[in-house]
Amino acid sequence: MSINNPAALARTGYGDARGIESLKVAASKDPKAAVREAAKQFESLFMQQLLKNMRESAQSTGMLENEATKMGSEMLDTQWAGKLSGLPGGLSDVIARQLERQMGMNPGPIPKAESANRTPVNPLKPNAEVKVPQQAALGFVQQHQTAAASAEAASGIPASFMIAQAAHETGWGRKEIRHADGSSAHNLFGIKAGANWTGPTADVMTTEYTNGVARKVVQKFRAYSSYAESFADYANLMKTNPRYEQVLASRGNAHGFAQGLQRAGYATDPAYAEKLSKVINTTLRLQRSATA
Repeated sequence: MSINNPAALARTGYGDARGIESLKVAASKDPKAAVREAAKQFESLFMQQLLKNMRESAQSTGMLENEATKMGSEMLDTQWAGKLSGLPGGLSDVIARQLERQMGMNPGPIPKAESANRTPVNPLKPNAEVKVPQQAALGFVQQHQTAAASAEAASGIPASFMIAQAAHETGWGRKEIRHADGSSAHNLFGIKAGANWTGPTADVMTTEYTNGVARKVVQKFRAYSSYAESFADYANLMKTNPRYEQVLASRGNAHGFAQGLQRAGYATDPAYAEKLSKVINTTLRLQRSATA
C-alpha cells in the first residue's frame, strides 16, 4: 500500500494499526490530505454504526440468523459505508474543516469587506484592541513578509507563524522594545540578551510570571540593526538551541507550534500558547484578506 495514495489509505481500516501509522506518515508529508482521509474514515465508522442500528431495529431474531449471516450483514454495511462516505458536502467535509481549523490550516471565514474595520491604530493608545482586518495589523503582516520568508527557508517554521509571534510580542508593532533614546531595538521576538550575547542590548521594564504571579522587572534584551536581522536571529535560535527541538517538530500546525514554545519555556506567561494560537489564526486571516 502506498502511504502517498489517499485511495489506498481509504482501503485500510482506521482502527487497524497499519492504517493509523500510514495516516501519521501521510500527515507529515501532506497534512491536508491526511486530515481529509481521517475525516472520511470517521464518517465511514459513523455510517457503519448507523446502518448496523437501522438493520437491527428492522430485523427480528429468527431461526435463520447465525454467525455467518451476521458477518455477511456486517460486511455489507462496511461496503455501503465506504460508498456513502467522502461524498462532496457530506459529514467528512464538516469534520475535515473542523480538524483543519483546530490545526491552524484553515483560519476560518474572512470578514466581508464592507463590514471590516479599516481604522488605523492610534499610537497614543498602544493597549487598544486590534480588530481584524484593521489596516495597521495588515500593514504589519505585509511589512515583515519578506524577512519571514527568508527565516522560513532557514528554519522550516512557517512565515505566518513567525509573523504572528512577532505581532503577539510587540502588540502588532505598537509596543516594540526600544532604547533609552526611543529608537527601535528591532527585537520583534522579545529575545533576551544572555551571557553569550555579544551584540548591542536594550534595557526594558517587562512583565514576568513567577508561579503564575505577574511582576514587573527590568530585563536586558538583544538589539538589532534591522527587523530582518531579528527574524534571522530568531530562526537561528530555534534551529540551533536544543531546548526548541520539539518546537521545530511541531511546526506542522499552529496549536502544536504554540504549545511547543510554551513547554520549552519561551515565555513565562501561563496562557502564552493560547494567546499565540489566536494571533496565528488572525495573521492567516489577514494574509487571506490581502490576496482575496
